[in-house]
Amino acid sequence: MTRIGLSMGYNNKNEIDVLLDEIYSIYGYDFRHYSRASLSRRIKGFMEESGYEALDVLQKEIIDNKTVFASFLHSLSVTVTEFFRDPEVFHVIRNNIFEHLKTFPFIKIWHAGCATGEEVYSLAIMLFEEGLQDKVQVYATDMNTESLRKAKEGIFPLSSIKSFSENYKISGGDGGLSDYFDSNYDYARVKNELKKNITFANHNLVTDSVFQEVHFILCRNVLIYFDRDLQNKVFTLIDRSLVKNGFLCLGTKESIRFSEIESRYEEIHRKEKIYRKKL
Repeated sequence: MTRIGLSMGYNNKNEIDVLLDEIYSIYGYDFRHYSRASLSRRIKGFMEESGYEALDVLQKEIIDNKTVFASFLHSLSVTVTEFFRDPEVFHVIRNNIFEHLKTFPFIKIWHAGCATGEEVYSLAIMLFEEGLQDKVQVYATDMNTESLRKAKEGIFPLSSIKSFSENYKISGGDGGLSDYFDSNYDYARVKNELKKNITFANHNLVTDSVFQEVHFILCRNVLIYFDRDLQNKVFTLIDRSLVKNGFLCLGTKESIRFSEIESRYEEIHRKEKIYRKKL
């Protein structure tokens, strides 16, 4: 393969296609329908940080070295998250969605693309405060093994807990965010009580199967990285997982408009991108 310089290699469509085909063939991870602009930025970033000057050299290392691939996979799948991110969304979930979920005898929630867990634990805090924790099972999934490890640990910089306390207040919290953590020097650990009904699991939205009979699905800021075909594939997976009258919450820049499942859902909170599956 011809050696391609960094200045053009990471942005060359054919070279990236070859790389993605190799990754899918060898490791089973399918990035072929991810947004090309997003992929190009992340590949560029990984090459610059790791010192690769040509895409063909990186490709060979990924094929031959599982450790390099693991690092590369992490760079492609890292997402931005924080406690009570977009607190207005959590406020609507607390004050409107929970009201409907309470009518079910038992509640299954799927948080798809949970990253390092901040938003999952934000949800757990609200479930605890609203007296729903004991009737809920939360499945928190991600394809990034390292992110899942951090999420399971539930250890975060103490400074982040303090900085997101305002988000917690806006979401409707009337206590203190720090009440849900045990502090130790510069770090805070999520209290075990919040973890007891959360199952963290590796799951790839592109290649893995559905979760059955789920009442509420959060898939926030994941679909923006997919092209239209892959978005429709994931929407079908979500639709098959969600019970009738169940709820779907997307990221604030995402929508089911023009998707293949649009007709089966009603938009109940436009700004917060929350939908309900029709009967």
